[in-house]
Formats: sequence, C-alpha cells, structure tokens
Amino acid sequence: MAHLDPNTNKISRTLWATKKGTDSNIYAIIDTARAPLIYPKLAGSANRKACLLMGEQARKLAAVAPYLVQLGENDPLSQWLFNQGWGKSWGVFAESAAPFVQLRNHVRSLYRVMDDMGKQLFFRYFDPRVLRVFFLTCDPLQLCNIFGPVQRYVLESETGNELIEYTVTDQFNLVQKRIQL
Repeated sequence: MAHLDPNTNKISRTLWATKKGTDSNIYAIIDTARAPLIYPKLAGSANRKACLLMGEQARKLAAVAPYLVQLGENDPLSQWLFNQGWGKSWGVFAESAAPFVQLRNHVRSLYRVMDDMGKQLFFRYFDPRVLRVFFLTCDPLQLCNIFGPVQRYVLESETGNELIEYTVTDQFNLVQKRIQL
C-alpha cells in the first residue's frame, strides 16, 4: 500500500465535511495530460467518469484528455489523487447536486470557448493555476456561467498547503475561503 501523506486525510475530510448539500457529490475534473500515470489509474478505477472530449477526438486523445470523475470519500482513486496529485495541478474539485450527465454537459461546455474573432479555443479551467486567476477576473455573469450547477469549486493553493474553496452569493459575487492543511 502507498504511503499516505499526512495531508491526504485532511484534504478528504475537509472536502466532505464542508459539503454544502446532502444530495450533492464531490467530483474531480482531472487533466490526464499532466502526468502519464494518471490515465491508467483513472481507466482502471471503478469511479464513474466521462471524458470532456467527444467522438473521435475522445478516442484518439483518451490518455491525455480531461475527465469528470465522481469521487467517494474513502475510495481508492480519491485517496490516490490526494496523495499523489495534490500540489501538482492535476485538476480541480467540484461539488454538485446535479445528475452526472447534466454536470458532465456543463463542464464540457466550459472547455470550448470562442475568442473575439470567433475561433474556437480550449479553456483549461480545470488547471488550478488557471482557475485561481480566472475567478478573480470574473463578473457576475461569468461566475453564473462557470458555476452553473456547481455549488463550489475546491482547488489546491499555489503552495499546496491550503484548500481554496470558491462559492458564489445569490447575486453571483465570488466568495473565496482558504483552509489550512
């Protein structure tokens, strides 16, 4: 069995202890391109998952694509992600009460954006280094769009020694809470 970092249990406890709704689930949006060991571990897990790419692109790029993955508090994949991936910008965590397919469609829709010239681009919002900066630039409409059915996003801090929880008020103003590990 792998050695568990002392912060692994605290990350897990904090994610589930601060869950906003009893009917909600915790998910990870994982970028398998960040390390070659992620995709095999994800593919071999029993966790419900969906690639954010579709069709032929999903088949061709499966090993380096972003995925939505439902997590359980003590499941092996969750513990592995916290132990091996925390502080390495492998992805972000989200809480949602939406059905899996609805959440999948939402996070998929965030991945493709249009620039001012109408060119389609990929927005790597599932990289905590990107999302931490992006959130601070959002107006209420942008926050409404990125949150959609998500009640909160949880990211690793810049140094990995904190969880950063992002929620929005009823008026879609950003609330940031840092939790020391």
